[in-house]
Amino acid sequence: MLKRVQHDEVGGSMIDPVRPIGIEDIEQARERIAGTVLRTPLVRIDLGDGRDIRLKLENLQPTNAYKIRGGANAVAALSDAERARGVWTISAGNAGQGVAYAARAFGIPCTVVAIETAPQTKLDRMRSLGATIVPVSYEQAWVAAEEHEFAGLDSTFVHPFDNHDFIAGHGTMGLEILEDCPDAGTVICAIGGGGLITGVGSAIKVRRPQARVLGAEPETAAPYALSLREGSPQKFADWQASFVDGAGGQSVTERMWQRMRPVVDGSITVTLDQTAEAMRLIAEKSRTIAEGAGALSLAAAMADQTIEGPIVCVVSGGNIDLAKFAELVVR
Repeated sequence: MLKRVQHDEVGGSMIDPVRPIGIEDIEQARERIAGTVLRTPLVRIDLGDGRDIRLKLENLQPTNAYKIRGGANAVAALSDAERARGVWTISAGNAGQGVAYAARAFGIPCTVVAIETAPQTKLDRMRSLGATIVPVSYEQAWVAAEEHEFAGLDSTFVHPFDNHDFIAGHGTMGLEILEDCPDAGTVICAIGGGGLITGVGSAIKVRRPQARVLGAEPETAAPYALSLREGSPQKFADWQASFVDGAGGQSVTERMWQRMRPVVDGSITVTLDQTAEAMRLIAEKSRTIAEGAGALSLAAAMADQTIEGPIVCVVSGGNIDLAKFAELVVR
C-alpha cells in the first residue's frame, strides 16, 4: 500500500506534495487496474496526406473514457480506512464515471460534484454507476478543484487530475502506446486539468525520450498554451463554454504546471470547427464516436502539418449526447 506524506496545504486541506510520476508508479498501476481497464487498440487511419497517424481509442473503455484508468488506480491505492469513508470527486462526467466505476467495484459510496451543464449522457451514466450527484456551476467546480475541498463532503477526496495515483493510472496508456508503436515520433493528448498528458508524458519520456509530447486545447479554453507563452501558470480570461466540455480548463494551477512542464513539449490550439471535423473523421475512419475533447488530438495533428510521425492521437473519450454528435458532424 502506498504510504502518504502530507506536506502542502491548499484551501485549508493537507495534500500530497508534487513529485515526478515514476515508471515504477505506472507499472504498479498497470498491475492494479489490469482486471478493470481495457487495453485499447492503436488504429492507423489514412487522411490522404501520406502521414502515419494512429488513434489510441480510449473511447472504447468500459466508461467510454480514459479516466477509468486513473479512477481505478486511485481508488485501489487507498488504504482500507480511506475507502471505508467513501470517495468523492469533481467532474464534467468522465472522471466521475471512472471513480464511480471503481467505487462500485469496492462496494463503497461515491459522490460527484458535477458541473451542472455536463451532457445528460454523462450525468445519467454517473448515476447508473451508483454515484450521488451534487450539481454545481463550472466556476464552483473549478474552485473546488483548486482548493481540494468542497463544503459538506468529508469522504475521501479523489482529485480528477491533481492526484499522483490518478495520473499514474493514465501513464499505463503510454506503456501501451510504445508497445504498439515503438518508433512513435509524437504523442498528442487533450489538456483539461493536465492529468492525462502528465501521465502519458511521464511514461513516454522514460521509455522513448526523443518522442515529442504535445497538448491540444480548444481556442475557447487554452490556458496551457497561454501559460507556455507567459512562462508561468495563467488564468484564461476569455474562457468560454463549448461542446468541448471534457477539456480546456479556466486556468493552469501551480501544481499542475509543475507536473506538466518536465514532460510536455508544447501545446496546439485548435478551433471548434476543426474539432468537429476531427469528430467526423474519427467516426468515418474508425467507426467510433469521439466527444469534443476526444477529437482535440486529431484536430491538432491536422492543424499542424509539420508534426513528425508516427503520430499517436489519444482519443480520450466518446461520451456525448448522440443528437449533439449528429448535429456537429453533419453541419
